[in-house]
Amino acid sequence: MDVNHISLLLLLSMLSSLIQGFETNSGIPGVPGCHGIPGKSGKDGRDGTKGAKGEPGVPGLFLSRGEDGEKGDPGFTGPTGKRGRRGPPGEIGDPGNPGVKGEKGPSGDHKSTLKSAFSAKRGGHQYPPRDTPIRFSKIISNDQNHYDSNTGVFTCNITGFYYFVYHATSDNNLCINLNVNEIKKAGFCNHGTFDQVSSGGIALHLQVNDKIWLEPTDYNAMMGKEDHDSVFSGFLLFPD
Repeated sequence: MDVNHISLLLLLSMLSSLIQGFETNSGIPGVPGCHGIPGKSGKDGRDGTKGAKGEPGVPGLFLSRGEDGEKGDPGFTGPTGKRGRRGPPGEIGDPGNPGVKGEKGPSGDHKSTLKSAFSAKRGGHQYPPRDTPIRFSKIISNDQNHYDSNTGVFTCNITGFYYFVYHATSDNNLCINLNVNEIKKAGFCNHGTFDQVSSGGIALHLQVNDKIWLEPTDYNAMMGKEDHDSVFSGFLLFPD
């Protein structure tokens, strides 16, 4: 049945219903008609409001890293920058390891060091002559033979500083000068009329061949007998 036949049947049905309606107050309902032809699609409606944010999606698959490429050529050296401020000092580092112990040096020879020393006491009972070197003829020590017991004179053989000292027993007035090369360097006096001991000492810087001795003045009461000794000594403190 085509569309025209369907339209005609619908029209006849409507006419029949209309005639029956004129004849009676309420006619018998007619047979429902067939569905009409579908209309054209309407236009798209307006965009709706923005929807809520969705849940995070499933993480994507991890792709493996590709191989590194070849190293490129170095670029040109840039200009030297300004010197920065000095940074704060760092912490003190740990001490280094001890160094290797050195070899033992050769032993020193004490015999080769410079030495000069003497000590002698006066012999005889007579007073020594005035204004002449006093002879201390009894040697106590004189290993280097720098003191001459025959003259009472010490001769310097090593330039340096020396110390000379005397201890004299006297029974009357006694004054003694210590001379270096005929020049008086020190004088000592003791006055008394009974047995007594006097002493004196001096440090001197001497040159080689300088000569040192003791000599009395007009007061020369120096003794030299048993238990009344008079001693003259000298020794090198340190050489130049």
